Amino acid sequence: MNIIITGASRGIGYETAKILSKEHKVISIARSADKNKPTGIIPISFDFEKENIKKDLLPQIKKHFETVDVLMNNAATLVKKPFDEISRNDFEKIFSVNVFAVAELTQAILPLMKNGHVLNIASMGGIQGSVKFSGLSAYSSSKGALITLTECLAEEFKDKNISFNSIAFGAVQTEMLAEAFPNFKAPITAKDAAEFVAQFATTGQKYFNGKILQMALSTP
Repeated sequence: MNIIITGASRGIGYETAKILSKEHKVISIARSADKNKPTGIIPISFDFEKENIKKDLLPQIKKHFETVDVLMNNAATLVKKPFDEISRNDFEKIFSVNVFAVAELTQAILPLMKNGHVLNIASMGGIQGSVKFSGLSAYSSSKGALITLTECLAEEFKDKNISFNSIAFGAVQTEMLAEAFPNFKAPITAKDAAEFVAQFATTGQKYFNGKILQMALSTP
């Protein structure tokens, strides 16, 4: 399989890329791409907040892949501030990476997919009725938008053999979790989560479409 993973310089994205590269070709996209990746991983440096996807990123992808089997939209950013202090710029930054870039990259990759799987990495914070936390209004609402986008695209492309699913994580021990909850120790490691993600990314489209899988032992 030809697989693209965004936000792959750390955490779940990094661990998933390592696992999948053992049997598949993986393009790893991150702001600071490590050139010393394991065999099977093609690193591409790209900033979703500042650069143009169709102009700057898509040509780099096409150098390596004529077709794409799996697109894992994992890149995300987080701002933790009380709602009365958070600015429009903060909201725009978060939605730019967590929602708009996902939509734009998916649009760019869809023509390269025939029987593909788009897997969007969300958060329990975006699940209606889940526990919410102070300071994460922009982040959680962006993940809620991503979840709804996933469901909409699953319906829109169901006749084209392209599946759209999302995994909504609870607490996984990553650098981003540490930013949001500095003193909290998660019950799931990034490597543990990646083992599930890697399997679901490559096989989940056979059994699921438009589904939001909640992977959480705790919130946070």
